[in-house]
Amino acid sequence: GDTVIVRRAGDVIPEVVGPVLERRPEGAEPAPLPQRCPECGSPARREEGEAAIRCTGGLVCPAQRKEAIRFFASRRVMNIEGIGDKLAEQLVDAGLVRDISDLYKLDLATLAGLDRMGERSAANILAELERSKSTSLERFLFALGIRDVGESTAKALARHFGSLDRIVEASQRLAPYFADPAALKQTELKKAFAAEPLIAVPDIGPVVAERLCSFFSDERNLRIIAQLRELGVHWPEAEPALAAGGPLQGQTVVLTGALDSMTRDAAGARLEALGAKVSGSVSKKTSFVIAGSDAGSKLTKAQELGVPVLDEAGLLALLAQHEAGE
Repeated sequence: GDTVIVRRAGDVIPEVVGPVLERRPEGAEPAPLPQRCPECGSPARREEGEAAIRCTGGLVCPAQRKEAIRFFASRRVMNIEGIGDKLAEQLVDAGLVRDISDLYKLDLATLAGLDRMGERSAANILAELERSKSTSLERFLFALGIRDVGESTAKALARHFGSLDRIVEASQRLAPYFADPAALKQTELKKAFAAEPLIAVPDIGPVVAERLCSFFSDERNLRIIAQLRELGVHWPEAEPALAAGGPLQGQTVVLTGALDSMTRDAAGARLEALGAKVSGSVSKKTSFVIAGSDAGSKLTKAQELGVPVLDEAGLLALLAQHEAGE
């Protein structure tokens, strides 16, 4: 029954600031928070400083397993066409997929035997699964569903380390620092913590580092990764770019509107290859904005803040200049 104040935060996302206490109806009581997950019965936990209550069941929880499959197969991740909500539910409910590696163990007869699934559709999905085995390190990292590791962070990790094994080693080496949170406040440990290569990755601070350490210290996760590799999922690896630079190193770029000569993703990839950081929001720290046709609020905000704006012709000139090594 509360009336609350909601504001726009981070450009788009609505944030609840708090209740208007003078409008609270008499007899109002706090809503009871769930103590256990309604899907699997695992304890529900709310981390300090967070509003969200999360199931602790992990892959034991069928709801999390279904979501992990949907995410893994989605277009921006492993891009496995044909695996959507309905099929993910069937695969988990039938006990055919206990974790994402089981997707690559499916066969024609099993898939074709599912509801509304003929042999042709099953064969198409198997072909998509086979094609998806050849991926990139950044996509694979993103596909693992590590909390707070989105596309940008996965890309930064892949470019920084060049190898999954190096990321795992760095995470496991850093993990003991998180065993005692109070110890992180000690000067000597803070220095050692800051010296770790994981923290040298752009955009990675203690929170994301802790997520990585927790994920890559869990034997269950390492076992799933090993199974995926054994089943043929692979990617090209490279030497670590620990001292990576580029002509746009240190600059933050925002893309908005539609481009005629390439997609925004392609433009972002080319800018990042030159050392720039591509961001989704405009701030005073933004170096410049690339504005295509039908640019909206981001262009307006850039103009309000006095951030330099380039059109598509300016972008192409910039890329031509720096990609030619000038």
